[in-house]
Amino acid sequence: MWKEENNTLYRKFEFKTFSEAFAFMTRVALEAEKMDHHPLWTNVYNKVEIWLSTHDAGDIVTEKDRKLAAKIDALKPA
Repeated sequence: MWKEENNTLYRKFEFKTFSEAFAFMTRVALEAEKMDHHPLWTNVYNKVEIWLSTHDAGDIVTEKDRKLAAKIDALKPA
């Protein structure tokens, strides 16, 4: 579940393997590129952490972030 904190939307995802985490990041990257809205994220082995904010709106959470968060949620395998 996404949390709004420090002017960002934040969520941590956990996968079984590094390959699953990296595949997820690749799918997210393709969606982010389509939206021209790129996340701040980290990946360590099977964990991916994502922070979303809109830089050109003053680094705050906007509807653009909420739309990307929904797209990211749809990409996460069950």
